[in-house]
Amino acid sequence: MTARLRGWALLLSAAAFAPAAGAFTATLNPGARGIYLRVGDGIYTGTYTGNGTPGNGGGVDVVSVTVPAAALGNGVDQVMTTTASSGVSNYDGYAFCNVPAQIYVGGFYRRSGNGGAATLTATVPAALTNAQGGSIAFSQISWTSSGNGDTGAQPIPAGTFQPGTQVLTSFPINTWRESCHSFRYANDAVVGAGTYTGRVVYTLSAP
Repeated sequence: MTARLRGWALLLSAAAFAPAAGAFTATLNPGARGIYLRVGDGIYTGTYTGNGTPGNGGGVDVVSVTVPAAALGNGVDQVMTTTASSGVSNYDGYAFCNVPAQIYVGGFYRRSGNGGAATLTATVPAALTNAQGGSIAFSQISWTSSGNGDTGAQPIPAGTFQPGTQVLTSFPINTWRESCHSFRYANDAVVGAGTYTGRVVYTLSAP
């Protein structure tokens, strides 16, 4: 079973160059087979604890940064912002992430019985590209992971994008897991002016 709810896009605008916490997880009662993933705003009517209903679809959230000309390629990380409008957890309605600085990533894997896990992956292109044929390696984008009220290691940990299908974490059977991701652009290279775009698709899948 695969739940592919959404990807999100990255935008980088380059000006012309001139000289640890205990994370929130919840154990669910075994039940009808179900899998749900939200990246960004998502669609969910009500909350899980209130017997709400997961939805499918929604818009594609954008993570972006504009690098000032004077800072281009100086190796200083540039903090990215997002178009996300909701940081509220669909588990219980708690204000878990701080938008627009963070993207919510979370969901659940449920079925009858015990044992097994779902796998969360990201499908990552080799590079962000612009209309002029320029490119920026996707490995220039990284993220930290946190959540309001959390202490300790996050269930969806920090990392750096790598081209291909990248395993981010696993969701053990009958659990809800969620984290808030804050993105940064490494800014290690001097690139031509323009808007560079690329899309990462997150997939939560189970046998």
